[in-house]
Amino acid sequence: MVAIYYVVFVNTLYFSILALSFRNIWTIFRRSHYSKYNTLSGSELVPSVSLLVPAYNEELTIIENVNCLMTLNYPTYEVIVVNDGSSDATLKILLEEYRLKPVPNTKIRGKIACQKIRGIYHNPEFPDLYVIDKENGGKADSLNAGINLSHYPLISSIDADSLLEKDALIRMARMYMENPEETVAIGGDVRIANGCKIENGAVQDVSLPRKIWPMFQSIEYLKAFLGGRIGWSHMNGLIIVSGAFGMFRKDAVIAVGGYRDGYPGEDMNIIIKLHRYMLENKLKYRVAFCPEAVCWTQAPDSYRILSSQRKRWGRGNLKNMLENRGMLFNPKYKVMGMVTMPYNVIFEALNPYFRITGLLALAGYVLLDMTQWPILLLFGLLNFVSGYLLSVGALVLEEIAFKRYNKLSDLVKMLVYSALKFVGYHQLGVLWRLQGHVQFMQNNNSWGTMTRQSWSEDEKKTSEAA
Repeated sequence: MVAIYYVVFVNTLYFSILALSFRNIWTIFRRSHYSKYNTLSGSELVPSVSLLVPAYNEELTIIENVNCLMTLNYPTYEVIVVNDGSSDATLKILLEEYRLKPVPNTKIRGKIACQKIRGIYHNPEFPDLYVIDKENGGKADSLNAGINLSHYPLISSIDADSLLEKDALIRMARMYMENPEETVAIGGDVRIANGCKIENGAVQDVSLPRKIWPMFQSIEYLKAFLGGRIGWSHMNGLIIVSGAFGMFRKDAVIAVGGYRDGYPGEDMNIIIKLHRYMLENKLKYRVAFCPEAVCWTQAPDSYRILSSQRKRWGRGNLKNMLENRGMLFNPKYKVMGMVTMPYNVIFEALNPYFRITGLLALAGYVLLDMTQWPILLLFGLLNFVSGYLLSVGALVLEEIAFKRYNKLSDLVKMLVYSALKFVGYHQLGVLWRLQGHVQFMQNNNSWGTMTRQSWSEDEKKTSEAA
């Protein structure tokens, strides 16, 4: 019975969040299609932004990424690539491509501690591009180094294997300008680029992945970003801004001590720290989500790489929940303490344990003849239908507001994979999270492995961060 109550409760919450997303989708549609954001591209009123690009062994994608970032529709911004002690040719390629030269007096007078800076590189021909070369310290440490060098009041974190749409930054800035005094962070929408046609650092033709693992992730991302984060941001309960693309007020990030180094999950950790700081100091604030600001990223396309990523996510989530357990059911932290944190502990961190014990209990009831097989099958069917409807709801949101997948075959494929992910893939997610928890108990803080593929070639490389 506990398992049944758990499933009913969690699905009620899921559908409530989805309902909030639907409540806001028409506002997002009007903002996306009718907002005069393009008029801001040349406006002096738009706040300047520093784009921070942590790079570790990114020689296959870094030039495409930087070229993309240097051609955004935005009036004033800078690109700061932070080479985090790469063991490949990332730094060499950057220096040669942009003819960068060392900047004298390379000491950075920043307020946030980071690993030793080995050099800063610049070329007046590319006045808005800087490259920092530093000793390896991880993604969070790289972001802190970038913050220390940055010259502008807003910062934006971008993954080195991601591509921004040309208007993504200006759309995000428009949302910030609606309420600059209270906005401390804005998350963008992250979509899977596998299968898309990429030319000159931009997505020219949107298409779904051809491989099974990225395809499942495409469905997951739509559900998480459109079906979830729109609703969470509406009640100011967003707990994560994706590390692939987010914008922050620099003074707020510095006030909380910058990014937390030493373990995966820095993107969730910085948002929790911002919530805590603003609430403890009784300051009005918001952490927003801008779904029309789109970042395209490469998704893992093999079991090994995907499982490594998900285990890392599991470790990061568990550590963040344990370290911030004082916020749990604490009315001092409002929505974060009373809704978001309990939700993440019960339905994210503890989800695998409830699901496994619930399934074992139901199987035990059947074996002991305490219930019948039809009841077990009905329970499984209801669980499947509710999960499938949540995925379909996210697809409906996509079709209402964005319609990026114009091919009927793509829509059919998404509907089919929304069902198929419950046969094996969903169960693997539970297993990976459990394995991540075991790794956490073993003090495993490694980043894991990730395969990079050139945007324009069929060349692959596996990298491992410290």
